[in-house]
Order: sequence, then structure tokens, then C-alpha cells
Amino acid sequence: MIPVELKLQDSGDSGSTGLYGEGDLESLRKLHLLFREEEILDTARGMLLNGIKGSTTEFRLSKQVAFVGKVNFPAGRESLGSIHVGITAGSDNELQRVIDWLTPQTINGEPVEEIEL
Repeated sequence: MIPVELKLQDSGDSGSTGLYGEGDLESLRKLHLLFREEEILDTARGMLLNGIKGSTTEFRLSKQVAFVGKVNFPAGRESLGSIHVGITAGSDNELQRVIDWLTPQTINGEPVEEIEL
């Protein structure tokens, strides 16, 4: 379970309501572990880097797969919807450091360097 503070909020122009969560670095520790356990560091790094907009990165996770404690990045729309994840840092450099911590560069699937935050 990832510790987050959940709030019910209006999602904007669409008029729909959703459940949104906020957390800190501790909230990302489960993803940090799962990316390694499932040996998907390269895929995860690509998703995080592709989702960068300024000091934020956004990506989607499969709801069905997350329900069983795993990670999957859906290729398209899912019938039950996806979990939308946004990670925001204080600066572009801080975001890159968080991404490097979550998903370090690898050689043959093994992290080149693990950093601490």
C-alpha cells in the first residue's frame, strides 16, 4: 500500500469528480521497490522521462494490475480506467534526481548506480 492523503475533487472542465492523492517521497518507495522486483527499470524510466513537463512527470498505471500489487503501464485506454500519477519536484533538476532514484540507468537490466534521496 502506498501512503497518500486522499481527497475527493472536481477534475475541472469535464465536471466529473475523482479521488486524488498526495504524498511525499515515502509514497514513492513502493514504486521504487516494484520497479526492481518486476525488473522493469528501463521501461519505467522511459515512461517517466517521456512524461516530463517542466518539473513534473506524468504517467498512467493499470488499475487492475495495481489491485494485485503489481505495476503495468497500459498501452491504451482501459475499460476500468487507469491510475494517473504525477510527480512534481521543486525544480527540473530535483525531478531528474527523483527519476534517477526511482529508475536508474541500467546496463543489461542492472542499475549502473543507485542513489539515495
